[in-house]
Amino acid sequence: MQADRSDPHSHANGVDAPALNQRAFWALTFGSVGVVYGDIGTSPLYALREAVSAASGTGPVTEQIVLGVLSLIFWSLIVVVTIKYVLVLLRADNNGEGGTLALTALAFRALGKRTPLVIALGIVGASMFYGSTLITPALSVLSAVEGLHVATAAFGPYVLPLTVIILVLLFSVQSFGTARVSTFFAPIMVIWFIVIAVAGVAQIAANPDILVALNPIHGISFLFQHGIIGLITLAAVFLVVTGSEALYNDLGHFGRKPIQTAWLYFVLPALLLNYFGQGALVLANPETLANPFYLLYPEWALYPMVALATAATAIASQAVITGAYSITRQAMQLGFLPRMEVRHTSEELFGQIYMPRVNWLLLTGVLLLVFMFRSSSELAAAYVLAVATTESTAGILGFIVIWKLWRWPLWSVAALMVPLIVVDSTFVLASTLEFFEGAWMPVLVGAALVLVMYTWRRGTRLLAQKTRRVEVPFEPLIKKIEEKPPHLVPGTAVFLTADPEFAPTALLHNLKHNKVLHEHNVILTIINEDIPRVALKDRVQLTPVSGKFMRLVLHFGFMERPNVPKALAVARKQGWAFDIMSTSFFLSRRSVRSDPRSAMPTWQDRLYIFLAHNADDASSYFQLPTDRVVEIGTQVTV
Repeated sequence: MQADRSDPHSHANGVDAPALNQRAFWALTFGSVGVVYGDIGTSPLYALREAVSAASGTGPVTEQIVLGVLSLIFWSLIVVVTIKYVLVLLRADNNGEGGTLALTALAFRALGKRTPLVIALGIVGASMFYGSTLITPALSVLSAVEGLHVATAAFGPYVLPLTVIILVLLFSVQSFGTARVSTFFAPIMVIWFIVIAVAGVAQIAANPDILVALNPIHGISFLFQHGIIGLITLAAVFLVVTGSEALYNDLGHFGRKPIQTAWLYFVLPALLLNYFGQGALVLANPETLANPFYLLYPEWALYPMVALATAATAIASQAVITGAYSITRQAMQLGFLPRMEVRHTSEELFGQIYMPRVNWLLLTGVLLLVFMFRSSSELAAAYVLAVATTESTAGILGFIVIWKLWRWPLWSVAALMVPLIVVDSTFVLASTLEFFEGAWMPVLVGAALVLVMYTWRRGTRLLAQKTRRVEVPFEPLIKKIEEKPPHLVPGTAVFLTADPEFAPTALLHNLKHNKVLHEHNVILTIINEDIPRVALKDRVQLTPVSGKFMRLVLHFGFMERPNVPKALAVARKQGWAFDIMSTSFFLSRRSVRSDPRSAMPTWQDRLYIFLAHNADDASSYFQLPTDRVVEIGTQVTV
């Protein structure tokens, strides 16, 4: 396991060096409050309300229900977030990066190959993450704006239009990047956590008996005594841990220690105080269940709290939107999705990216959800299954990594991870009971994305196999060229190919149709490694083949956007006399056509062709200078 990203001097596994600058550490801790905890930090807006409502149904809100729900909330935060993510999975970093796909890449490395099981887990986890990404902005912003209805019923008709306006504005500013805006995230979220904690303390002080819910017996007895209702309630309780995946996804930005410190000493206490405060309020006055979060505050504070909550939910939405960009780029690099445009929005911060196609697809999906469900209560059921499935796949992948990569004894891995996997599976089972109440939506989105990723992987593999049967081996071709060279022209030609053992199609067409060869020829292969970033010293691999040919392999991590010109500048330092102005890049643009004899069914064949036609072209993806690129078209069937 790699050293903690928060410590530039660390070389031990996950251990911060004593020389870590304290100011930098606390700055990272402070920043993590704003970026990492926006989603889970805004769960109090709706989580307890939904859980107690599910438990009571149409009946009265009893003391047993409130204490049982609060006990389940407390232990869910302890077991799922604190133990599983904060104390265990944050240690499973891939060169400092976290998240489901980073964990998938770690599992590849642990097993020494890409097994179907791990690929399936990675695809399902990533797909369901997209489902939760669609729901988070809609649910969070709706729940915040609904506070206006608590202040006065006159605002009821305006909740939906205001939500739509806020969401459209939020997605419209994504192209500017979050580098500047994020400087305001941490102060707003710190204020948010302080305010919700203070409101909770006031209610707990008025009814301290609510603290008996810390006893797990209340939660366990509630589940056993209420049967199916208990499971439905458990699904609603899971709302308190939604957003915990962000802890892991943002590991590379803040480091393990700052994220752990922010959670254990600030975020977790604030959340617990607010949940227990809401519980005390509902226990004292069951009518406040209509919206216990906002009713914690005096009437004069309602409008400021709606404004603060709207800002906090916008921050929570921002975090998952940028998370969608990040996981899409990782999926592209791991071969799960076709190439799409990636724009970097900050020169200082590497992870600040914007993906136009993903952004507008997300906005379309989010607005559809808002108009379909129209309230945060209706959306809550849909939310749980997506997050529970994502976290369940992370648990299984974590088991593989701890066992095979960390080399723990099987019995100790089982003792640690099996109970956590059982808890995750119980939440997944419980959330399926809400399938027809909205949980079908993330399943539908996830299934569609699983189909897209599977089709892209399968089609790409079949196309590579078919292409290889007609390709010309590289070494014999070079010998023939050396024996009988064609007309030579000055300059350098770079031919891109996925397999350096075979002659690039563009080279063959250039020889066949133009009947010329450049003085210097480079066969360039770009390899996407199963690590987030590749060090500069490992970026370039140069191998002379003959007097006129050279093999060049460039290595990039799955968190990097391949920049070929910059990498070639590294090759220059290793002795290659590279001049961009005398270099031409030859690409083979493949036009994919269907084949009646395809190994895929017709519908899947057409889906792959659609994805291939809409993929970003190689020249822009690899950031090649447009005036130095020559594209040679070929037709292939899949």
